[in-house]
Amino acid sequence: MSAKTGARRGERVPAAELPVARIVVDVPLAHLDRPFDYAVPSELDTTAVPGCRVRVRFAGQLVDGYLLERAETSDYEKKLAFIEKVVSPEPVLSPDIAALARAIADRYAGGMIDVLRLAIPPRHARAEAAASGTPAPLPQVPAWVSALPEAAAPAVDVPATGDDLPQPDARASEPVAPPPTGATASAPADPPPASPSAPEASASPASPVTPAFVASPESPASVASAESSGASVCSAVPESSALPASSASSGSVASAESSGASVSPAAPESPASPASPSAPGRSALPPVPADAWARYPRGPKYLEALRTGRPAHAVWQALPSEDWPARLAEAAAAVASTGKGVVIVVPDHRDLARVAEACGRLIEGVVTLSADLGPSERYKRWLAVRRGVARVVVGTRATAFAPVENPGLLVVWDDGDDLHVEQRSPYPNVRDVLVQRAHMSGAALLIGGFARTAEAQLLVETGWAHEIVASRETLRAVAPRVVSVGDNEWQDVKDPAARTARLPSIAFDAARFALTDSPVLIQVPRRGYVPALACGQCRGPARCRRCAGPLALPGGTEDRLPKPAYCRWCAATEAAFRCPTCGSRRLRGQIIGARRTAEELGRAFPGHPVRTSGADEVLTKVPGKPALVVATPGAEPVAEGGYGAVLLLDGWALLGRADLRASEETLRRWMTAAGLVRPGNGRVVVIADSALTPVQALVRWDPVWHAATELAARTELGFPPAVRMATVDGTPDAVNALLDELHLPSTGEVLGPVPLGDDETRERALVRVARTEGRQLAAVLAEAQAVRTARKEQELVRIKLDPLEVL
Repeated sequence: MSAKTGARRGERVPAAELPVARIVVDVPLAHLDRPFDYAVPSELDTTAVPGCRVRVRFAGQLVDGYLLERAETSDYEKKLAFIEKVVSPEPVLSPDIAALARAIADRYAGGMIDVLRLAIPPRHARAEAAASGTPAPLPQVPAWVSALPEAAAPAVDVPATGDDLPQPDARASEPVAPPPTGATASAPADPPPASPSAPEASASPASPVTPAFVASPESPASVASAESSGASVCSAVPESSALPASSASSGSVASAESSGASVSPAAPESPASPASPSAPGRSALPPVPADAWARYPRGPKYLEALRTGRPAHAVWQALPSEDWPARLAEAAAAVASTGKGVVIVVPDHRDLARVAEACGRLIEGVVTLSADLGPSERYKRWLAVRRGVARVVVGTRATAFAPVENPGLLVVWDDGDDLHVEQRSPYPNVRDVLVQRAHMSGAALLIGGFARTAEAQLLVETGWAHEIVASRETLRAVAPRVVSVGDNEWQDVKDPAARTARLPSIAFDAARFALTDSPVLIQVPRRGYVPALACGQCRGPARCRRCAGPLALPGGTEDRLPKPAYCRWCAATEAAFRCPTCGSRRLRGQIIGARRTAEELGRAFPGHPVRTSGADEVLTKVPGKPALVVATPGAEPVAEGGYGAVLLLDGWALLGRADLRASEETLRRWMTAAGLVRPGNGRVVVIADSALTPVQALVRWDPVWHAATELAARTELGFPPAVRMATVDGTPDAVNALLDELHLPSTGEVLGPVPLGDDETRERALVRVARTEGRQLAAVLAEAQAVRTARKEQELVRIKLDPLEVL
């Protein structure tokens, strides 16, 4: 027996200080989604640090876990089990990422360990043992900054008082949907979950949050006005956090611009002056040019707000033919020049390569993260970010959780792309993750793209973010000429079959003219869409009169007659369909375009090479020589100098998809392709009726108008993002059993269940509530899943909150 500890030889004793460790165990069961207390043995006292990987005994088995924090005491009255092993003393889980993972799990009715599985890559011992090197030098100070030393530069002259800021105990919220015309202001919306508090959570509280913007004359839906009216739009402030004194000087880009206040260079809050012996030096790469983002009226003000450390939130609409990777690199360099971190998330590896190349021209030591790197290289680069060696990280969707030190800017490009949605539980969306992370860390946020989603429009309309758009004069100077089917009577005279032809004469003429000196891009719809029904005369989508859902045919017969159409959302039968547009009663199935598009074009334009880019082979770049490039949406390669013409085929197939976001997604794909034309004299031909709303938005290049129209329509019909909606998938018995046990909020409503596709053994139900009760819906669904796992139910039920697809 030891005289010092009183323990027998070989008996494990707790550590002398902080002997209790709170650990999240890797057990994917909903009813075990909470931290558990374990004893820290004395021999592991120095290596069991917060954030490290451990192995513990749970229910008789050794499982992995993450040590969240250490404490003096535990609420568990019985004897605690000891930690079996510290897998590695490397603190891979930082407190802010732990708090973010808990918040995302609560928002999506999932488990924290599932989110951590997405956020932290698997361990690779050899990569972990290697050193990560030294931090790269800071980028040059932007060219517009005064030559005065940064420490002596005057502060930004923006009036702001404490009355403009939310109080620490104010209950904040997510953006709320705009009320219908004539309606009164709604109650506070469903707030983003704040960082976990001490007894419930295992992570340390998140860093204090500074407000995004103060009230400004240009923004009637500003933070101050919305807060006073009850529709709070600021980020939630944890009750245990206090606003820093410096937050009172934070202002918005719009407020400084509208009030005429001069924006002078301000000293960054965190980094040390480069003149200090301990501070990193400056890079030899060129600085951000003085005219960066000059084509956007609010662009230079936004860059200066980023450089001075303001939590500026913005939604940016890129101009056609814009070199958007260069613009993102300029914003990242402006932030990195102050020593803060930057996270840029793009949809795929092709965009990743372009952004990384652009950042490399201004910033040294940029790290790229993607799944195709391999486990060793990916973990090595991720550790460089975690250890503070890399300040700027660019990657695909998992990069949203990259543990950059002191993040100053979070960026998501093309937030409407479905590649930004994780395919594993709890199915988070990159945009929502970065919005949550921005509000918890006080970092700036930039949502960019050629098109705009309804969710981004909601952020703008509620005042949580400001928009960065070019003037109409600038747009007209660079926008391509967009031609659609039936936009003038001359088309009908020259080509009477233009409205029904797959490739009318206007498309042939545009391609023939462009092939004289440049390539032509032809976009064809991706194969494999779920068949739906359309009007047999005007080809408009056939929708349910009850819920506006898509109609489909169930197949089979009843009393020797074909079964009538039914709604795929609410299962209501539609036996007397009448098109609201043309009055026709005929229905037709929608099909995808011919597979031999490339062969047909090759025969139509002999002598010109035809290249394809799709699932089998995705091209990154093509030379600027005359050629035909046939690509599916999302696989369009970049042409040197831009395309002379872009042909958008089979528009009716994209618009007629059985999807709530069909119109929004179609416009996004069209604008992404049209954005590749050469500036000034490029042409875009869209094979779709000119009277359709997405076609009009493309012709005028006005994604803002389309997003506002789409949001208003969804608000009227009660669909996301105006409401919070969840899909519940499973066998009929499992779905019905879960729905029976749900204790929904007062605005809760269940649609369905209906058969899930052609599989009659699985069904899907839709559950929706008002956005003000979104957090309650997530809690109710999480509780229902916990009850099922505690009962050891064999039939699985999959729950998705705010899904891209509701079918």
